[in-house]
Amino acid sequence: MAGWNADTAAGPLGAGAVTLVEGSSFCISLANGDIHPEHPHGLFVLDTRILSGWSLTLNGQPLEPLAAETKEPYRALFACRVAHSDGYADSPLIVERLREVGAGIQEQITVRNYSLEPADCVVSLEIEADFADLFEVKEARVQRRWDETRHARGETLSILGVWQQVRKGLTVQAPGADVTPEALTYRISVAPRGQWSTVLTVTPSTEGAAAAASFVHGDGEGLSPRDRRRQEWVAKIPVLQMGNRSIERTLRRSYDDLGALRIEDPEHPERVVVAAGAPWFMTLFGRDSLWASSMALPVDPSLALGTLQTLADRQGTVEDPMSEEEPGKILHEVRLDVSSGLSLGGKSAYYGSVDATPLFVVVLGSVSRWGFAKDTIAALLPNADRALDWIRDYGDRDGDGFVEYQRLNPQGLIHQGWKDSWDGINFADGTLAEPPIALCEVQAYVYTAYLARAWMAYDAGDVALADGLAERAAQLKKRFNEQFWMPERGYYAVALDGRKRQVDACASNMGHCLFLGIVDEDKAPLVAERLMSPEMFSGWGVRTLAADMGAYNPASYHNGSVWPHDNALIAAGLLRYGFVAEAQRIATALLEAAEFSGGRLPELFCGFSRDQFTEPVPYPTACSPQAWAATTPIRLVTTLMRYDAHVSRGSLWMDPVLPASFGDLHITNAPMAGGRITIDIADSVPTVQGLPEGMVFHRGHRPWINELVEQAAQHPRA
Repeated sequence: MAGWNADTAAGPLGAGAVTLVEGSSFCISLANGDIHPEHPHGLFVLDTRILSGWSLTLNGQPLEPLAAETKEPYRALFACRVAHSDGYADSPLIVERLREVGAGIQEQITVRNYSLEPADCVVSLEIEADFADLFEVKEARVQRRWDETRHARGETLSILGVWQQVRKGLTVQAPGADVTPEALTYRISVAPRGQWSTVLTVTPSTEGAAAAASFVHGDGEGLSPRDRRRQEWVAKIPVLQMGNRSIERTLRRSYDDLGALRIEDPEHPERVVVAAGAPWFMTLFGRDSLWASSMALPVDPSLALGTLQTLADRQGTVEDPMSEEEPGKILHEVRLDVSSGLSLGGKSAYYGSVDATPLFVVVLGSVSRWGFAKDTIAALLPNADRALDWIRDYGDRDGDGFVEYQRLNPQGLIHQGWKDSWDGINFADGTLAEPPIALCEVQAYVYTAYLARAWMAYDAGDVALADGLAERAAQLKKRFNEQFWMPERGYYAVALDGRKRQVDACASNMGHCLFLGIVDEDKAPLVAERLMSPEMFSGWGVRTLAADMGAYNPASYHNGSVWPHDNALIAAGLLRYGFVAEAQRIATALLEAAEFSGGRLPELFCGFSRDQFTEPVPYPTACSPQAWAATTPIRLVTTLMRYDAHVSRGSLWMDPVLPASFGDLHITNAPMAGGRITIDIADSVPTVQGLPEGMVFHRGHRPWINELVEQAAQHPRA
């Protein structure tokens, strides 16, 4: 995950930890619903831990978890029981906790008595609030101590914290409770075979005044704002049915998670962007949000547009070594609250990413094909040009034609590509590579950025600009294949180091190069063979680093683990060069892996061989849900559908190569050119209904961006 320093990562969330997410709020708890401050748990709103403790007891006894089921990404039901007083017989008392996360949490607590005798109970809830910054919690370094005051007024508990003139607070509404500054207590009697229930609401507050409650307790028909938001999301995205019900469930889970990871730009509420992932990255990231939203283009193209517009507004304008901001540069991450001085770079925005800037131009090129108004796309072209200026003026400081990185801030990220852990780039013998470093996939992104902008220039009739960019792309591809290819090894160097030596580890990064077409045709078979070798392909996916490399560790963050989004791009790259069976094998393996985690692919899992462990081995601190993992099943299926559009040219393409195990596919309500279409694929034969006027369906693959540029160069538009 972007922004993650693997050497300072928090410990595991704990066995059975439950994560709920909605927009920029999330809640992590134990399997019984409790939150304990010694764990990296809590209720987080705008990157602040509002609740650090939320512990429920019945008759002084902690709750034993029985089940925890996530109903929606933002709602879960916990079932627990209480130990019987004699220590032997099964307890007749069952406690259920129905929790919903929004701008706070609402929790319905129900005590059920399965005895034939009435049960006198004391239900008590202890509450703690440390107002810790997200980074303090993630890195287990909560050191600030807020001056805390607690006020119990009737059925309300207010907690206010002050630290260096910063004030934060929360309010707990507890109808019917005996409220003291220390705890909430209910003294109840539950009838034989009866039940008792109450609803608690926690909202952040300012200066001790409660924020407007955003919860509506469902009464059979009542919908909370999250339910309504989810309904609106479901109404605008495709509905699918697949012969393979397991893959269908995984895709629907992806839709749900993607919907929950949407956040709004506070300055432009009409723009919706994709947060990177829960629990630690519920905010806008350059690289992550761009990749995730672009992989979700067939589901909701507006996510990618909103992400581009929001990143454009925050594009670098000055040179600032602390935040690593530079003119034209696209940010790495945004943090949301006043204590964001604890974040990377010491500011609310940190720009330490080498790939977000070329990816911005690449994704703009993709979005431009999906039918948005010309003036909407044209408004972003100056930002794309400033991004290309950054590539020339700052990305390639030594003028060798390749884009490199070297951090400007000693507290910043050492590595600034997607493998951004401190040890993420290394030689075959395990030696760490020294910056400035030119990553292989970054050159592929820059190559495609040149082509994307060239095509948009041809489309607008600016032939001189287009010709110049097309020539830069051609020169970069030529020099890349000369300097990164290692003929004696049969694969590309993962990078060039500060002395322009080939960093010779066999890594998954070269799969991105396949996807973006910078790989020479004669080299592609060897790359495909290496990616699918036993050293690279674990049986669940392609490892980030081959098992015969010096730094390989199947339980490392970037040196042998399997990342779903990485594999989605690799599969697309293999298919681009004609390796159908290999792409199918990766897609099938990943979708099978999702079955072991409730249909949700995590950020990553360990790289142990499928021969060694018959289930994917979880990585302890993986984010879940996580944006580009949530969009991976979507990307895998649309890749194998070979589904793409070029609305301004009036064309839709499809040429399916879905494995037989996927079964037939039926999709309705798919967005296309301002309308909605229905797609059926039976035995790999596609049919399309409801195409908007002016759109034509083609059986085959959409021309790649390099093909579009070559065609435009031969027949430029006046």
